[in-house]
Amino acid sequence: MNLRPARPEDVPLILGFIRALADYEKLSHEVEATEERLRRTLFPPEGRPAAECLLAFVGEEAVGFAIYFTTYSTFLAKPGLYLEDIFVSPAHRAKGVGKAIILRLAKLANERGYGRMEWSVLDWNEPAIRFYESLGARRMTEWTICRLSGEALRRHA
Repeated sequence: MNLRPARPEDVPLILGFIRALADYEKLSHEVEATEERLRRTLFPPEGRPAAECLLAFVGEEAVGFAIYFTTYSTFLAKPGLYLEDIFVSPAHRAKGVGKAIILRLAKLANERGYGRMEWSVLDWNEPAIRFYESLGARRMTEWTICRLSGEALRRHA
C-alpha cells in the first residue's frame, strides 16, 4: 500500500471518492462538489489551499482518501487537524487501509506540532465507531454539532 498527497490531476478521483462516501452515508443528494470547485479549493493557483487530501493506493488502484484541514484550539493555544472525510473502497476495508490513513494523519499532526486530531462520525456507523475507538479515539458525546449553511447562511450575508 502507498499513501501520497493528492495532486491536481487527481481531482476526478477525489470527486469519485466524495460521491462514493456520500452514497455510503445516504447523503448523495447533498453533494454539490464539482471538479472545478475542488481544483479551486484544494489546488489554488495562489494562496493556501482550504484543505489537503491524502490518497491510498494498492498497486496502481486508488482505494481510499482523506480530506483534512487545520483547525485551532483556544484551550490548547495550538492548531489541530480536522479530518473532514475518510473513505476506503468496500473491497479494501478491514485490510489496514483506513488505519494506515489515520496513523499517517496522526503522524502529520505530531510533526506539525498540533495539539489534537478530530473528526465526526454518523451515529449509526457502528463499524466506523468501533474502528476509531480501537485506535484510542474518544467519542465526544457531550458536544453537538451546529451548522449554518445554504439559505440560512446566505440570509445573514
